[in-house]
Amino acid sequence: MKANRIDLLNESPASPQESAVYLDYQATTPLDSRVLEKMLPYMTTEFGNPHSSEHKMGWDAEKAVEKARQQVADYIGCLPDEIVFTSGATEANNLAIIGVGFAALDKQLPRKKILVSAIEHKCVLGAARFLTRFGFIVEKIPVLENGIVDIEKLKSLLSDEVLLVSVMATNNEIGTNQPIKEIGRLCRESGVLFHTDASQGAYTNLDVIENNIDFMSLSAHKIYGAKGIGALFINQNAAVKPAPIIHGGGQQAGYRSGTLPTFLVVGFGEAAEIMKNEKAAEASTLQALRQKLFDGLKACCEGLKTNGDMNDRHPGNLNLCVPNIESKQMIYSVQPKVAFSTGSACTSGEIEPSHVLKAIGLSNEAAEHSFRISVGRFTDDADIKKAIEVIGQKIQ
Repeated sequence: MKANRIDLLNESPASPQESAVYLDYQATTPLDSRVLEKMLPYMTTEFGNPHSSEHKMGWDAEKAVEKARQQVADYIGCLPDEIVFTSGATEANNLAIIGVGFAALDKQLPRKKILVSAIEHKCVLGAARFLTRFGFIVEKIPVLENGIVDIEKLKSLLSDEVLLVSVMATNNEIGTNQPIKEIGRLCRESGVLFHTDASQGAYTNLDVIENNIDFMSLSAHKIYGAKGIGALFINQNAAVKPAPIIHGGGQQAGYRSGTLPTFLVVGFGEAAEIMKNEKAAEASTLQALRQKLFDGLKACCEGLKTNGDMNDRHPGNLNLCVPNIESKQMIYSVQPKVAFSTGSACTSGEIEPSHVLKAIGLSNEAAEHSFRISVGRFTDDADIKKAIEVIGQKIQ
Protein backbone atom coordinates (compact mmCIF):
# COMPACT_ATOMS: atom_id res chain seq x y z
CA MET A 1 0.00 0.00 0.00
CA LYS A 2 2.67 2.49 0.96
CA ALA A 3 4.08 2.43 -2.58
CA ASN A 4 0.90 4.08 -3.87
CA ARG A 5 1.14 7.10 -1.61
CA ILE A 6 2.66 10.41 -2.62
CA ASP A 7 4.28 11.12 0.74
CA LEU A 8 4.29 14.86 1.31
CA LEU A 9 4.78 14.67 5.07
CA ASN A 10 7.78 16.63 6.26
CA GLU A 11 10.47 14.65 7.96
CA SER A 12 10.81 15.31 11.67
CA PRO A 13 13.59 17.80 12.45
CA ALA A 14 14.52 15.66 15.44
CA SER A 15 14.43 12.41 13.48
CA PRO A 16 15.43 13.05 9.85
CA GLN A 17 14.88 9.42 8.83
CA GLU A 18 11.43 9.13 10.42
CA SER A 19 8.24 10.70 9.08
CA ALA A 20 5.13 11.42 11.13
CA VAL A 21 2.41 8.80 11.48
CA TYR A 22 -0.50 10.46 9.71
CA LEU A 23 -3.86 9.72 11.36
CA ASP A 24 -5.97 12.65 10.14
CA TYR A 25 -7.51 11.11 7.02
CA GLN A 26 -10.86 12.83 7.58
CA ALA A 27 -9.14 16.20 7.34
CA THR A 28 -7.52 15.26 4.04
CA THR A 29 -6.09 12.20 2.34
CA PRO A 30 -2.67 11.78 0.71
CA LEU A 31 -2.65 11.85 -3.06
CA ASP A 32 -2.68 8.33 -4.48
CA SER A 33 0.18 7.83 -6.94
CA ARG A 34 -2.26 6.29 -9.45
CA VAL A 35 -4.22 9.55 -9.38
CA LEU A 36 -1.09 11.66 -9.83
CA GLU A 37 -0.03 9.54 -12.80
CA LYS A 38 -3.28 10.40 -14.59
CA MET A 39 -2.98 14.08 -13.68
CA LEU A 40 0.62 14.70 -14.75
CA PRO A 41 0.11 14.97 -18.53
CA TYR A 42 -2.55 17.62 -18.00
CA MET A 43 -0.15 19.57 -15.78
CA THR A 44 2.55 19.58 -18.45
CA THR A 45 2.08 18.72 -22.12
CA GLU A 46 -1.72 18.40 -22.36
CA PHE A 47 -2.46 21.89 -21.09
CA GLY A 48 -5.28 22.87 -23.43
CA ASN A 49 -8.36 24.71 -22.23
CA PRO A 50 -11.30 22.25 -22.23
CA HIS A 51 -13.58 25.08 -23.32
CA SER A 52 -11.49 25.91 -26.42
CA SER A 53 -13.66 24.40 -29.12
CA GLU A 54 -11.66 25.32 -32.22
CA HIS A 55 -8.52 23.18 -31.98
CA LYS A 56 -7.30 19.73 -31.05
CA MET A 57 -5.67 20.67 -27.74
CA GLY A 58 -8.99 22.02 -26.53
CA TRP A 59 -10.83 18.96 -27.85
CA ASP A 60 -8.41 16.61 -26.07
CA ALA A 61 -8.82 18.47 -22.80
CA GLU A 62 -12.59 18.42 -23.16
CA LYS A 63 -12.50 14.68 -23.84
CA ALA A 64 -10.47 14.13 -20.65
CA VAL A 65 -12.92 16.23 -18.63
CA GLU A 66 -15.91 14.33 -19.98
CA LYS A 67 -14.27 10.99 -19.18
CA ALA A 68 -13.73 12.16 -15.61
CA ARG A 69 -17.32 13.40 -15.44
CA GLN A 70 -18.46 9.90 -16.40
CA GLN A 71 -16.19 8.35 -13.73
CA VAL A 72 -17.61 10.60 -11.01
CA ALA A 73 -21.14 9.90 -12.25
CA ASP A 74 -20.51 6.14 -12.08
CA TYR A 75 -19.25 6.57 -8.52
CA ILE A 76 -22.70 7.72 -7.36
CA GLY A 77 -24.93 6.15 -10.01
CA CYS A 78 -26.06 9.20 -11.96
CA LEU A 79 -25.83 10.58 -15.49
CA PRO A 80 -22.67 12.51 -16.44
CA ASP A 81 -24.78 15.56 -17.35
CA GLU A 82 -25.92 15.68 -13.72
CA ILE A 83 -22.37 16.35 -12.45
CA VAL A 84 -21.23 19.95 -12.01
CA PHE A 85 -17.56 20.37 -11.07
CA THR A 86 -16.77 22.90 -8.34
CA SER A 87 -13.72 23.99 -6.35
CA GLY A 88 -14.66 21.56 -3.57
CA ALA A 89 -17.46 20.42 -1.29
CA THR A 90 -17.78 23.84 0.35
CA GLU A 91 -18.65 25.46 -2.97
CA ALA A 92 -20.90 22.52 -3.87
CA ASN A 93 -22.79 22.88 -0.59
CA ASN A 94 -23.20 26.61 -1.17
CA LEU A 95 -24.39 26.07 -4.73
CA ALA A 96 -26.93 23.49 -3.60
CA ILE A 97 -28.35 25.44 -0.65
CA ILE A 98 -28.04 29.07 -1.70
CA GLY A 99 -28.66 28.22 -5.34
CA VAL A 100 -31.91 26.41 -4.53
CA GLY A 101 -32.96 29.25 -2.24
CA PHE A 102 -32.38 31.83 -4.97
CA ALA A 103 -34.19 29.68 -7.53
CA ALA A 104 -37.17 29.36 -5.19
CA LEU A 105 -37.24 33.14 -4.75
CA ASP A 106 -37.15 33.62 -8.52
CA LYS A 107 -40.08 31.22 -8.87
CA GLN A 108 -41.88 32.90 -5.96
CA LEU A 109 -42.39 29.54 -4.27
CA PRO A 110 -44.19 29.64 -0.90
CA ARG A 111 -41.83 27.16 0.79
CA LYS A 112 -39.44 29.15 3.02
CA LYS A 113 -38.09 26.61 5.52
CA ILE A 114 -34.75 24.83 5.33
CA LEU A 115 -33.97 21.92 7.65
CA VAL A 116 -30.37 21.02 8.45
CA SER A 117 -29.05 18.50 10.93
CA ALA A 118 -27.48 19.90 14.08
CA ILE A 119 -24.13 18.29 13.21
CA GLU A 120 -23.67 19.55 9.67
CA HIS A 121 -20.35 20.95 8.48
CA LYS A 122 -20.00 24.67 9.12
CA CYS A 123 -20.28 25.47 5.40
CA VAL A 124 -23.76 23.91 5.27
CA LEU A 125 -24.85 25.72 8.41
CA GLY A 126 -23.37 28.96 7.09
CA ALA A 127 -25.01 28.68 3.67
CA ALA A 128 -28.40 28.00 5.25
CA ARG A 129 -27.96 30.89 7.68
CA PHE A 130 -27.11 33.21 4.75
CA LEU A 131 -30.55 32.57 3.28
CA THR A 132 -32.25 33.97 6.39
CA ARG A 133 -31.36 37.40 4.96
CA PHE A 134 -33.90 36.69 2.24
CA GLY A 135 -36.75 35.57 4.44
CA PHE A 136 -35.96 31.88 4.81
CA ILE A 137 -36.33 30.12 8.15
CA VAL A 138 -33.69 27.59 9.18
CA GLU A 139 -34.47 24.85 11.67
CA LYS A 140 -32.01 22.28 13.00
CA ILE A 141 -32.87 18.61 13.11
CA PRO A 142 -31.60 17.23 16.44
CA VAL A 143 -29.49 14.11 16.68
CA LEU A 144 -29.57 11.34 19.24
CA GLU A 145 -26.72 10.69 21.66
CA ASN A 146 -25.20 8.23 19.20
CA GLY A 147 -24.89 10.98 16.58
CA ILE A 148 -27.68 9.72 14.33
CA VAL A 149 -30.41 12.10 13.16
CA ASP A 150 -33.63 11.84 15.16
CA ILE A 151 -35.91 10.49 12.45
CA GLU A 152 -39.09 10.98 14.48
CA LYS A 153 -38.24 14.63 15.00
CA LEU A 154 -37.50 15.02 11.29
CA LYS A 155 -40.93 13.57 10.47
CA SER A 156 -42.55 16.15 12.73
CA LEU A 157 -40.63 18.99 11.06
CA LEU A 158 -41.49 18.06 7.48
CA SER A 159 -44.37 20.08 6.08
CA ASP A 160 -45.49 21.93 2.97
CA GLU A 161 -43.49 24.92 4.28
CA VAL A 162 -40.16 23.09 3.87
CA LEU A 163 -38.18 23.68 0.69
CA LEU A 164 -34.99 21.73 1.39
CA VAL A 165 -33.49 19.24 3.85
CA SER A 166 -29.71 18.93 4.14
CA VAL A 167 -28.21 16.00 6.06
CA MET A 168 -24.65 14.80 5.55
CA ALA A 169 -23.98 11.17 4.64
CA THR A 170 -21.12 10.73 7.13
CA ASN A 171 -20.07 13.14 9.85
CA ASN A 172 -16.60 14.63 9.55
CA GLU A 173 -15.94 14.62 13.32
CA ILE A 174 -17.59 11.60 14.91
CA GLY A 175 -17.83 9.53 11.73
CA THR A 176 -21.47 8.50 12.12
CA ASN A 177 -23.32 7.43 8.98
CA GLN A 178 -26.77 8.94 8.60
CA PRO A 179 -29.80 7.00 7.29
CA ILE A 180 -29.89 8.98 4.07
CA LYS A 181 -32.02 6.39 2.29
CA GLU A 182 -34.79 6.80 4.84
CA ILE A 183 -34.37 10.57 4.92
CA GLY A 184 -34.52 10.69 1.13
CA ARG A 185 -37.70 8.63 1.11
CA LEU A 186 -39.36 10.88 3.70
CA CYS A 187 -38.41 13.98 1.74
CA ARG A 188 -39.67 12.54 -1.53
CA GLU A 189 -43.00 11.60 0.06
CA SER A 190 -43.32 15.14 1.43
CA GLY A 191 -42.39 16.89 -1.81
CA VAL A 192 -39.25 18.29 -0.18
CA LEU A 193 -35.87 18.58 -1.89
CA PHE A 194 -33.05 16.55 -0.31
CA HIS A 195 -29.38 17.52 -0.30
CA THR A 196 -26.57 15.49 1.25
CA ASP A 197 -22.95 16.45 1.79
CA ALA A 198 -21.27 13.14 0.94
CA SER A 199 -17.67 14.31 1.02
CA GLN A 200 -16.97 11.95 3.95
CA GLY A 201 -19.34 9.21 2.81
CA ALA A 202 -17.09 7.23 0.48
CA TYR A 203 -17.67 3.94 2.28
CA THR A 204 -21.47 4.18 2.34
CA ASN A 205 -24.00 3.53 -0.39
CA LEU A 206 -24.03 6.77 -2.37
CA ASP A 207 -26.37 5.63 -5.14
CA VAL A 208 -28.44 8.74 -5.75
CA ILE A 209 -31.41 6.86 -7.19
CA GLU A 210 -31.68 4.32 -4.36
CA ASN A 211 -31.38 7.12 -1.80
CA ASN A 212 -33.84 9.55 -3.45
CA ILE A 213 -31.25 12.32 -3.52
CA ASP A 214 -31.75 15.58 -5.37
CA PHE A 215 -28.34 17.14 -4.70
CA MET A 216 -25.09 15.57 -3.50
CA SER A 217 -21.81 17.33 -2.71
CA LEU A 218 -18.47 15.57 -3.24
CA SER A 219 -14.80 16.35 -2.62
CA ALA A 220 -11.76 14.80 -4.30
CA HIS A 221 -9.28 15.31 -1.48
CA LYS A 222 -11.31 13.09 0.85
CA ILE A 223 -10.91 10.14 -1.56
CA TYR A 224 -7.18 10.40 -2.34
CA GLY A 225 -7.52 13.00 -5.07
CA ALA A 226 -6.18 16.54 -5.09
CA LYS A 227 -7.42 19.57 -3.18
CA GLY A 228 -9.29 22.26 -5.09
CA ILE A 229 -11.83 20.11 -6.93
CA GLY A 230 -15.26 18.81 -6.00
CA ALA A 231 -18.65 18.32 -7.56
CA LEU A 232 -22.36 18.79 -7.08
CA PHE A 233 -24.83 16.21 -8.36
CA ILE A 234 -27.99 17.92 -9.58
CA ASN A 235 -30.86 15.54 -10.22
CA GLN A 236 -32.29 16.26 -13.67
CA ASN A 237 -35.74 15.55 -12.25
CA ALA A 238 -35.45 17.86 -9.24
CA ALA A 239 -38.46 20.14 -8.94
CA VAL A 240 -36.18 23.11 -8.34
CA LYS A 241 -32.63 23.33 -9.65
CA PRO A 242 -30.01 25.71 -8.21
CA ALA A 243 -29.56 29.16 -9.64
CA PRO A 244 -25.86 29.86 -10.30
CA ILE A 245 -23.93 31.65 -7.59
CA ILE A 246 -20.84 32.16 -9.80
CA HIS A 247 -21.46 34.11 -13.00
CA GLY A 248 -19.39 34.55 -16.13
CA GLY A 249 -18.96 32.47 -19.25
CA GLY A 250 -21.82 30.10 -18.56
CA GLN A 251 -19.76 26.91 -18.53
CA GLN A 252 -21.27 23.63 -17.29
CA ALA A 253 -24.77 24.40 -18.55
CA GLY A 254 -24.66 27.74 -16.77
CA TYR A 255 -24.55 26.21 -13.28
CA ARG A 256 -20.94 27.14 -12.61
CA SER A 257 -18.96 29.56 -14.76
CA GLY A 258 -15.19 29.36 -14.95
CA THR A 259 -12.48 27.44 -16.78
CA LEU A 260 -12.28 23.90 -15.51
CA PRO A 261 -8.84 22.81 -14.19
CA THR A 262 -8.42 19.75 -16.40
CA PHE A 263 -5.68 18.12 -14.34
CA LEU A 264 -7.72 18.36 -11.13
CA VAL A 265 -10.85 17.07 -12.83
CA VAL A 266 -8.95 14.12 -14.34
CA GLY A 267 -7.52 13.29 -10.92
CA PHE A 268 -10.96 13.45 -9.34
CA GLY A 269 -12.29 11.02 -11.93
CA GLU A 270 -9.50 8.53 -11.31
CA ALA A 271 -9.86 8.82 -7.52
CA ALA A 272 -13.59 8.19 -7.79
CA GLU A 273 -13.10 5.12 -9.98
CA ILE A 274 -10.49 3.66 -7.64
CA MET A 275 -12.72 4.23 -4.62
CA LYS A 276 -15.72 2.70 -6.35
CA ASN A 277 -13.75 -0.44 -7.18
CA GLU A 278 -11.87 -0.82 -3.90
CA LYS A 279 -14.16 0.61 -1.21
CA ALA A 280 -15.55 -2.70 0.10
CA ALA A 281 -12.17 -4.35 0.67
CA GLU A 282 -10.67 -1.11 1.93
CA ALA A 283 -13.44 -0.61 4.49
CA SER A 284 -12.75 -4.03 5.97
CA THR A 285 -9.04 -3.26 6.28
CA LEU A 286 -9.70 0.11 7.89
CA GLN A 287 -12.10 -1.36 10.42
CA ALA A 288 -9.46 -3.90 11.51
CA LEU A 289 -6.80 -1.20 11.88
CA ARG A 290 -9.20 1.05 13.76
CA GLN A 291 -10.04 -1.74 16.18
CA LYS A 292 -6.36 -2.42 16.85
CA LEU A 293 -5.81 1.25 17.54
CA PHE A 294 -8.79 1.49 19.86
CA ASP A 295 -7.89 -1.68 21.77
CA GLY A 296 -4.33 -0.46 22.21
CA LEU A 297 -5.35 2.96 23.48
CA LYS A 298 -8.05 1.47 25.71
CA ALA A 299 -5.40 -0.70 27.36
CA CYS A 300 -3.48 2.49 28.20
CA CYS A 301 -6.50 4.34 29.58
CA GLU A 302 -9.46 2.45 31.02
CA GLY A 303 -11.54 5.64 31.13
CA LEU A 304 -11.31 6.13 27.36
CA LYS A 305 -14.75 6.52 25.75
CA THR A 306 -15.97 6.73 22.17
CA ASN A 307 -18.19 9.52 20.84
CA GLY A 308 -20.81 8.48 18.31
CA ASP A 309 -22.26 5.16 17.23
CA MET A 310 -19.58 2.48 16.81
CA ASN A 311 -21.62 0.27 14.52
CA ASP A 312 -22.84 2.65 11.83
CA ARG A 313 -19.67 4.64 11.36
CA HIS A 314 -16.91 5.58 8.92
CA PRO A 315 -14.60 2.54 8.99
CA GLY A 316 -11.50 4.60 9.70
CA ASN A 317 -12.91 7.01 12.29
CA LEU A 318 -12.42 7.11 16.05
CA ASN A 319 -13.63 10.04 18.10
CA LEU A 320 -12.42 9.53 21.65
CA CYS A 321 -12.83 11.23 25.00
CA VAL A 322 -9.96 10.86 27.46
CA PRO A 323 -10.58 11.96 31.06
CA ASN A 324 -7.16 13.03 32.28
CA ILE A 325 -5.80 15.43 29.64
CA GLU A 326 -7.25 18.10 27.37
CA SER A 327 -7.16 17.05 23.75
CA LYS A 328 -5.29 20.11 22.47
CA GLN A 329 -2.54 19.64 25.03
CA MET A 330 -2.27 15.96 24.19
CA ILE A 331 -2.24 16.52 20.42
CA TYR A 332 0.50 19.15 20.64
CA SER A 333 2.54 16.98 23.00
CA VAL A 334 2.86 14.13 20.48
CA GLN A 335 4.16 16.38 17.69
CA PRO A 336 5.83 15.72 15.34
CA LYS A 337 5.59 11.96 15.79
CA VAL A 338 1.84 11.52 15.23
CA ALA A 339 -0.53 13.83 13.33
CA PHE A 340 -4.24 13.97 14.18
CA SER A 341 -6.73 16.61 15.35
CA THR A 342 -9.68 17.48 17.54
CA GLY A 343 -11.98 17.98 14.57
CA SER A 344 -13.45 21.04 16.32
CA ALA A 345 -14.05 24.43 14.74
CA CYS A 346 -11.96 27.55 15.12
CA THR A 347 -13.97 30.75 14.86
CA SER A 348 -12.50 34.26 14.79
CA GLY A 349 -9.28 32.96 16.27
CA GLU A 350 -11.00 31.50 19.32
CA ILE A 351 -11.35 27.79 19.94
CA GLU A 352 -14.96 26.94 20.72
CA PRO A 353 -16.42 23.60 21.79
CA SER A 354 -17.34 21.44 18.83
CA HIS A 355 -20.97 21.99 17.85
CA VAL A 356 -21.09 18.33 16.85
CA LEU A 357 -20.02 17.07 20.28
CA LYS A 358 -22.35 19.53 21.98
CA ALA A 359 -25.23 18.30 19.81
CA ILE A 360 -24.77 14.71 21.01
CA GLY A 361 -24.90 15.86 24.62
CA LEU A 362 -21.28 16.30 25.67
CA SER A 363 -20.41 18.95 28.22
CA ASN A 364 -17.87 21.63 27.38
CA GLU A 365 -15.32 19.79 29.49
CA ALA A 366 -15.93 16.45 27.76
CA ALA A 367 -15.73 18.15 24.36
CA GLU A 368 -12.39 19.70 25.31
CA HIS A 369 -11.11 16.24 26.22
CA SER A 370 -12.20 14.69 22.90
CA PHE A 371 -10.19 14.14 19.74
CA ARG A 372 -10.55 12.54 16.32
CA ILE A 373 -8.23 9.90 14.90
CA SER A 374 -8.80 8.53 11.42
CA VAL A 375 -6.88 5.78 9.65
CA GLY A 376 -6.79 5.45 5.89
CA ARG A 377 -5.55 3.73 2.76
CA PHE A 378 -1.87 4.04 3.60
CA THR A 379 -2.03 3.28 7.33
CA ASP A 380 -0.33 0.01 8.32
CA ASP A 381 0.30 -2.05 11.45
CA ALA A 382 3.58 -0.26 12.14
CA ASP A 383 1.74 3.07 12.18
CA ILE A 384 -0.82 1.70 14.63
CA LYS A 385 1.88 0.32 16.90
CA LYS A 386 3.74 3.63 16.96
CA ALA A 387 0.56 5.64 17.55
CA ILE A 388 -0.41 3.47 20.51
CA GLU A 389 3.06 3.81 21.96
CA VAL A 390 3.23 7.60 21.58
CA ILE A 391 -0.36 8.53 22.45
CA GLY A 392 -0.61 5.86 25.13
CA GLN A 393 2.12 7.53 27.15
CA LYS A 394 0.12 10.76 27.25
CA ILE A 395 -3.29 9.37 28.21
CA GLN A 396 -2.25 6.94 30.97
